[in-house]
Amino acid sequence: MRKPASAIAVHAVLGLYTLLALFPIVLVVMNSFKARKAIFNTPLRPPGATNFDPIGYSKVFGDSSVGLYYLNSLSVTAGTIVLTLLLGSMAAWALSEYKFRWNTLLALYLSIGIMVPIRLGSVSIIQLVAELNLINTLTALILVYTAQNLPLAIFILSEFIAQIPKDLREAARCDGLSEYNIFFHIILPLLRPAMATVAVFTMIPVWNDLWFPLLLAPTGGKQTITLGVQQFLGQYITDWNAVLAALSTAIVPVLVLYVIFSRQLIRGLTSGAVK
Repeated sequence: MRKPASAIAVHAVLGLYTLLALFPIVLVVMNSFKARKAIFNTPLRPPGATNFDPIGYSKVFGDSSVGLYYLNSLSVTAGTIVLTLLLGSMAAWALSEYKFRWNTLLALYLSIGIMVPIRLGSVSIIQLVAELNLINTLTALILVYTAQNLPLAIFILSEFIAQIPKDLREAARCDGLSEYNIFFHIILPLLRPAMATVAVFTMIPVWNDLWFPLLLAPTGGKQTITLGVQQFLGQYITDWNAVLAALSTAIVPVLVLYVIFSRQLIRGLTSGAVK
């Protein structure tokens, strides 16, 4: 049975978008296995017998501090995701389920955090972190990133909680379940698609961020991989082999986390789109 022309056109467009999205990644990975001259002379040519050179990976994995930078990035990203999902889901549950005097005003205040960049308060954040003696600590990065991502997380999770039938919650209360049991054993399992969506939207900006690691944890072995790569960038010369190799390996954890959350992410993005 032949496919309709519209279906063929949709698949062609999706294929084109996929190629455009993957091309920069493929280009970076491809050039990371090439000699320095080949990177500039033939950037679009795949690595072969004449231009293959893994020296960039030798420098990256030969530097013991780079492994620490990867571990720091993983710790900050994982800690931020856990705190954002826990606090965001609890706040979204409270705003959606319980009606109090300042409910609407508080929800509006939290939504402003989506529109106002947290970087505008960088000076105040540095002062606060310094007063708490958290400079050059991963804890400071986790707390700042959690505050940055909470408004969007609360907004998304509130919309999903509003779709959960109230009869389900009332039946649980009639059975004598406490509010904590209702939240952790009934609401949270139903929020998995939404939480996967929030996790993906949280991890990518955190993993790729350079601003706050440069301000809050620039030394003392607390650098993230995005900041640690800067050691290969010099004022007069740049080790492009090491830079491309470090960027190529930095893609792997993000892809792994995305694959883990992808199925729930698609369910979360399409929930409510088709009735």
